[in-house]
Amino acid sequence: MFLHLGADTVVLLKNVVAIADLKMVKSNINNDFLENMRANKLVIDISDNNAKSIVIADEVVYLSAISSLTLKKRAGNVFENIE
Repeated sequence: MFLHLGADTVVLLKNVVAIADLKMVKSNINNDFLENMRANKLVIDISDNNAKSIVIADEVVYLSAISSLTLKKRAGNVFENIE
């Protein structure tokens, strides 16, 4: 199944490792992680510089304008529809 992240971007749900609120992940370790991913060109900003959430996938990190709560609900709804 797929998860729609906004801005015509979808990812395979099985590739999603974590979804977090960008405001809540402000720590030295998380900032270092994001800077490392940016340095390796592995951050995809689909938020038009209005990021609310961070979606960590297998190989890249997405910055989305959609709230982490909405993304988590979407991911949960995918599993409910399967059953």
